[in-house]
Amino acid sequence: MPRTITFNELRRIKSQLPEGSIHEIADKLQLTPQSVRNYFGGSNYDFGTNMGVHIEPGPDGGYVILDDPQILDMALDILNRSRKPAGE
Repeated sequence: MPRTITFNELRRIKSQLPEGSIHEIADKLQLTPQSVRNYFGGSNYDFGTNMGVHIEPGPDGGYVILDDPQILDMALDILNRSRKPAGE
């Protein structure tokens, strides 16, 4: 099911990901790391594909409609895991 998020929020999520997260997501989904970067607002289509991201004008960088939120969900899961104190 498509999901809508602001462009700036999508970029904030990407910038908060721990090192190696883009490669982790890419490996799990059998994608190139550049395709995952394109999902988060990148535009290098020589080494990655368009990941079903549609940007519409609006506040906070515009609205991003994600055809498939799987990459976003994985990124949020990684962020949640990285924020939990050790031992929990």
